[in-house]
Amino acid sequence: MDDDMTMKLKRLRLWGLLERWDEYVKLAGKRRYSAVRLLTEIIENEYRVKLDRARAFRIKRARIPEPYVMETYPFARQRKLDRKKVLSIYDSFDYVEKKRNVVLLGPTGVGKTGLATSYLMRALERGCQGRFVKFGDLVAELYASIADHTQEKVMRQYAKFDCLLVDEVGYVEVESAQAGMFFTLMQKRHKRRTTLVTTNLGFADWGTFLKNEHLTAALLDRLTETSYVINMRDCVSLRAKMDDKA
Repeated sequence: MDDDMTMKLKRLRLWGLLERWDEYVKLAGKRRYSAVRLLTEIIENEYRVKLDRARAFRIKRARIPEPYVMETYPFARQRKLDRKKVLSIYDSFDYVEKKRNVVLLGPTGVGKTGLATSYLMRALERGCQGRFVKFGDLVAELYASIADHTQEKVMRQYAKFDCLLVDEVGYVEVESAQAGMFFTLMQKRHKRRTTLVTTNLGFADWGTFLKNEHLTAALLDRLTETSYVINMRDCVSLRAKMDDKA
């Protein structure tokens, strides 16, 4: 392939064709492909390449610390977990299609983040835009945006994700302004987008870190309406077993 053709393929972003040019030329001669057959194979390969690159970009943009998938979750070690419910939500995919939230409740180490990440990964695989963020980092970013007058931009950014995973809600206390901004975000996403939440606290305890009974009640009303709640309070710590083997 000459430099001019290379430049044109790069301009057109036909990366699959660029990478496999020589292979296609050999196929055309060796297998005596018709023009239609050759073009069909080139287009199908280019389509797969673009899908793979788009998927990789969505995952990178989601900023997931560990890209857990449902197939690797150790259900055998969590006998108190409602496996049927977890997989039913996952397989139906209506948590995204019907804009339903998923809240995972339970103590530290039982695998809440792993399951929530699996739901987020499935959404990304299906072409959705998503994001993983720790609750503490989220409220800190929202609060900092007030100082530099970017709160509308930041709020709009988080509000538009098809699937947003807010991890470790309740692990840190927040100021009233931060709680208010988190409520505003959840209100903007209510029935419009899917929010995945992991928390170590029962709903009755959310007022302890939000420090506002009325706001807490309104937030939980919006967060839990038509949502799936996965109770993992009786599950065992997976981290403890991993430590024992070390």
